[in-house]
Amino acid sequence: MEMSEITFQEIQTAARRLEKNAHRTPVATSDQLNDIVGAEVFCKCENLQRVGAFKFRGAFNLIGQLSEAQRESGVVAFSSGNHAQAVALVAKRLKIPAVIVMPRDSPAVKLAATRGYGAEVILYDRLKDNREAIAKQLSEKRGLTLVPPFDHPHIIAGQGTVALEFLADIPDLDFLVAPIGGGGLISGCSIAAHAIRPGIRIVGVEPETANDTFLSLKQGKIISTPLSRSIADGLLSPAPGRLTFPVMQQHLESVALVTDAEIAEAVRFMLIRMKLLVEPSGAAGVAALMAGKVPGLRGKRVGVVLTGGNVDPSLLGMMLISKDDNR
Repeated sequence: MEMSEITFQEIQTAARRLEKNAHRTPVATSDQLNDIVGAEVFCKCENLQRVGAFKFRGAFNLIGQLSEAQRESGVVAFSSGNHAQAVALVAKRLKIPAVIVMPRDSPAVKLAATRGYGAEVILYDRLKDNREAIAKQLSEKRGLTLVPPFDHPHIIAGQGTVALEFLADIPDLDFLVAPIGGGGLISGCSIAAHAIRPGIRIVGVEPETANDTFLSLKQGKIISTPLSRSIADGLLSPAPGRLTFPVMQQHLESVALVTDAEIAEAVRFMLIRMKLLVEPSGAAGVAALMAGKVPGLRGKRVGVVLTGGNVDPSLLGMMLISKDDNR
């Protein structure tokens, strides 16, 4: 499929496909968050989606369209965690064999969940090995269908259903803010959002240490950054995708960069004040809002996607220690 085929109509079709399979996630608000940001903030709770992340949407939209022969052979995916769990659960529900290539340092909770859904997990060293190359080798050797984490039209369309639901519930948003890993979520959401509300402003968020999309948009070409470390493990893709990058070029107003400390503060705030468990990657959007990294918000209605809630308990414990305790 070519880029031109990722349309609003495809996202609407994906929504119908997902209607009885994915959760329609709620929208949460907080008066205190509004006061901090100086705007009305609406949080789309994809941390409450199946597998605890938006990734279920794209995985189901792709795998659900496979032929019987492809289903019998099985699927393979590569992911640090949430896409891994999504593919594993979709495969289990559709009775399809699944092989998942995951980094050895993936959060233990994500490794356990992926195995718990019945998938075969193959570990690799993210500092030495090429995960995509490993998955492609497995695909060729075993006849498995590759389910990429973001750079596929069906994945992008599935993720775009987040914005479709969001704007159905809160139709008059001025801004839509979402984290960027490889760009599948924000690409699909921006296509849907601009089709529904052409004037909405789309802002992406990346960790300062993994700013590949920020640099790529600034230089007008895909830039790869060195593998980096951040508590936002789901946002560490080294480069935007071949399909996602031109969509982001067309639709994104800007990309905000946040620190690990700002992300941790957002995680603490949402858990303590909003009673929402959000993983670091999923909290990046709120972190950017709380840190004042997105200009022009005062008095506006701002939608932000909480992309996932699968946080390792040990990391959560460290983030919950107050700043005063760390002095």
